[in-house]
Amino acid sequence: MTNVEVSLKTLLTEVEGALGAAVVDYTSGMALGTLGGGKELDLTVAAAGNTDVIRAKMRTMELLGIKENIEDILITLGGQYHLIRPVAGRTGNGLFLYLVIDKGRSNLAMARHHLKRTEEQLEV
Repeated sequence: MTNVEVSLKTLLTEVEGALGAAVVDYTSGMALGTLGGGKELDLTVAAAGNTDVIRAKMRTMELLGIKENIEDILITLGGQYHLIRPVAGRTGNGLFLYLVIDKGRSNLAMARHHLKRTEEQLEV
């Protein structure tokens, strides 16, 4: 099991083309930790905005009667992929991992694999 800081460092070093990562509480919209980003990518603002995305999807699934869990949500931009992965398990209730990768330098499948592994090992 790894803590928030170690998890974020692992994502940024192991995922080729990673630009920023965060662990976010979607009940409040607050980031528990961020790493990377910069003036072009304000991870605190992104954390709050993506909280709305995950809440909307969960609400829609409930209205549709879908009982499955969300594995991840992908937002594709011209030059970036934004991945949102809810944290499962007893310690992750209400949290999600957020990872931004450079579309031209990253392998999306590998990034999803690393994000899944990080989610499974995260302990808050």
